[in-house]
Amino acid sequence: MYIDRDAALQHPIASMPFEVERGRIRFFARTIGLTDPIYSDVEAARAAGHRDLPAPLTFLSNSLELELPHPLGWLEEVGGDLTKTTHAEQAFTYHSLAYAGDSLLFERRIIDVYTKKGGALEFAVKQTKVKRDTELLLEARCIIALRHPEALK
Repeated sequence: MYIDRDAALQHPIASMPFEVERGRIRFFARTIGLTDPIYSDVEAARAAGHRDLPAPLTFLSNSLELELPHPLGWLEEVGGDLTKTTHAEQAFTYHSLAYAGDSLLFERRIIDVYTKKGGALEFAVKQTKVKRDTELLLEARCIIALRHPEALK
């Protein structure tokens, strides 16, 4: 079954608040192999011109939404069959760094739904804007493909 594009574009997805913690920045930086002390030592970060530990760029984009209890719930809510999904594409536009102590808000919405290959592939595009108060830090776009093999028959 295909997603109703018009309904999907109007579908509300709950915003996600997030508090950036020093320990999480340290852990993430260590996990991805960043050894620069600005990610683990507050004094080194301040000496380098930061107000606190800066979050590595990929910190906001790669893992936080996946921590939700049902990270693809938004897709299921608009009729997407999660057993037929494939991650298709992602893109990020960074505007500013996040720092330890920041209170952020992830604003998410579906911005497009379209098909290709005669309907055999359907794509749902979700945009996430990460803000600190009113300042935009990150725009992320995630595209999930849904397979419709019956369209090939």
